[in-house]
Amino acid sequence: MSRKMKDSGVEWLGEIPKGWNVKKGKALYSITTGKLDANAEEPTGIYPFFTCSMFPKKINQYAFDCEALLVAGNGVVGFTQYYKGKFNAYQRTYVLSDFHNIYPLFLKYYVSNNLKKEVEQSSVGSVIQFIKLADLQNFNIALPEYKEQEKIADYLEMKCQKLDHIIEKTKNSIEEYKKFKQSITMKAVTQGISNEQVLKDSGVAWLGNIPESWKIYRIANLYQERSESGLEELPILTVSINSGVSDREIADEEKDRVFVRSEDRTKYKRVYPGDLVYNMMRAWQGAFGAVRVEGMISPAYVVAKPKDGIEIDSRYMEALLRTPEATEEMHRYSRGIVDFRLRLYWPEFKNIRICLPPIEEQKEIADFIDRKSQEIDLLINKKEQFISELENYKKSLIYEYVTGKREVPEL
Repeated sequence: MSRKMKDSGVEWLGEIPKGWNVKKGKALYSITTGKLDANAEEPTGIYPFFTCSMFPKKINQYAFDCEALLVAGNGVVGFTQYYKGKFNAYQRTYVLSDFHNIYPLFLKYYVSNNLKKEVEQSSVGSVIQFIKLADLQNFNIALPEYKEQEKIADYLEMKCQKLDHIIEKTKNSIEEYKKFKQSITMKAVTQGISNEQVLKDSGVAWLGNIPESWKIYRIANLYQERSESGLEELPILTVSINSGVSDREIADEEKDRVFVRSEDRTKYKRVYPGDLVYNMMRAWQGAFGAVRVEGMISPAYVVAKPKDGIEIDSRYMEALLRTPEATEEMHRYSRGIVDFRLRLYWPEFKNIRICLPPIEEQKEIADFIDRKSQEIDLLINKKEQFISELENYKKSLIYEYVTGKREVPEL
């Protein structure tokens, strides 16, 4: 028999079961905040130090010794962590404690799933970037009897643990697919796709053994730096760590989130299909790729064009130079005191040594990598979609039980 419902009086909450009451957060818990800066961690610390990130840091002093729900003041809106014992907290983390008539684990699920809904409703038209003290004080909480809170929370703990286990296994599987993709790419670009190749020592540590018919070149033997001014009508391309050089200009609504562009498009560098492009500051992280369409790139990037008479399939070269081993080599050639200041300049880049098979074999390898990458990417996309569906189901499940839309089944 379906349970009888009533209007909660809260728009986003809708109907709740008869017998439940809506209470303000300030009537159910006390709210304080941490006092420390986010950088106050101590690697040898013995107490958890909660910031607004998923994983607590460590510290040697504690400011709280209680059962608490920690709510991120910025970052992921509504992110919560439950803890009981001695701990410390970042100044933008709210510490909810001294609970009155509310089961802390029930509150954890309620806040994590519903705080964002209420804050967004009261802030129509603005982007929610942080939680204010008043948001938690005036948060509308639909409250059943304490025993039912325990029953709901315990049921959600069981269901969510199972879902989280499946999600974690799926994420691990995705990482394995990515590693497999890297391994077959590295093997293909350094040893070819035939198992009958006779190998020799390349003399280059990061390349290892290569087929006897392949040759070793400095990049300077194959490419020269290009520096041509752009044209007004050409698209501005980007260089991504994840996908190399784009084949189109980024849409207007995405521009501000990516980088600030100059109004004078002729200040950009012109690029042609087959060119290599890299971001000097992030080449060691994989911000590198081969150009597939004519366009322009940032004047801060380096452009290399194949020398006359050199036959290179740009797909092969991109696959080779985007391997983890190659980006580590770029890291070694980059100049700077610390990683975030590293720069890979042309005089250093051109001295990196690479292997190169005959042009027909380059094409065979590039075709093989394209085909295998598409197969693996399709599997990864399916698994990512599965994770998204599970996470949405989990959110829906939590919402329906903590707001009384569904009743915990008798086990």
